[in-house]
Amino acid sequence: MGGHAALPPLLLGTYTPKMDAKGRMALPAKFRNRLGEGLVMARGQERCVYLLPTDEFRRVAVQIQHTSMGNRAAREYLRVFLSGAVDQEPDKQGRVLVPPMLRDYAHLGQEVVVIGVGTRAEIWDKQAWEEYLTSKEQGYSDIADDVLPVVDF
Repeated sequence: MGGHAALPPLLLGTYTPKMDAKGRMALPAKFRNRLGEGLVMARGQERCVYLLPTDEFRRVAVQIQHTSMGNRAAREYLRVFLSGAVDQEPDKQGRVLVPPMLRDYAHLGQEVVVIGVGTRAEIWDKQAWEEYLTSKEQGYSDIADDVLPVVDF
């Protein structure tokens, strides 16, 4: 095949797998072809855990590293981001283990929500996600004009 490599499939949707006492959780089946080879978990924004395919994690880390050369805030972000990152391969059942450090960071209990955000997925505490969604849905239609001026729906 010549030309551009096909874009990887987007991670989409909302799922509610259960997390066991050890912090193990089954990846949504739809995400497994993208995350099954290996993924990186990291501290996300708004107290969630990012799940990034390994190639996407590398791309993001390299971008931040370039910025961080002359930018103190980016350097500090990179330290927190990389020091809290763990790479993982899901087991045969498609389960991953969320380490205690990341569970504490995102206040994850048994009730979690996994959402697809395109190039990455995020794990949220179920209640925190519902509160976040409720607070944002109100403004969703208002901000669409600012964020999506060039997209025709």
